[in-house]
Amino acid sequence: MKNLKKIIITNNVLVHDKYNKKMDIIYLENYSYLDILKFVRDKIHQGHKLLTHPLSGSVKPNETPFKTIAISTDKGKLDLESLSIIEDSIVAAKKLIDCKKTPKWTEEILDDFRVIDFHLINGAIESMDQFN
Repeated sequence: MKNLKKIIITNNVLVHDKYNKKMDIIYLENYSYLDILKFVRDKIHQGHKLLTHPLSGSVKPNETPFKTIAISTDKGKLDLESLSIIEDSIVAAKKLIDCKKTPKWTEEILDDFRVIDFHLINGAIESMDQFN
């Protein structure tokens, strides 16, 4: 099952620019981190499954505005494990964001966060393509 079919959901232009001609991508440029999680939750309700964890990496949801998540292209019945993970991730992200809002970072720092998010999803995609 090499090259598992996936949809990439992101608000990160670096991810969009690298993958938009190579795979299905939903680029949500003006969406917040929490908006991305909620969008993915809606896709899970439609029958998609999570392929990457919504809280991957060591950067907290209240530190970065960027998030990229991979889901399955195939729709089946509601995957309760994916639903549980995304719901728990939304709760955790809200808790952190409510406690301390994401700062108004300089463009240089935002570029660093874009790169971190890009490397996380890039590594995940390479692993999925290699081992699936």
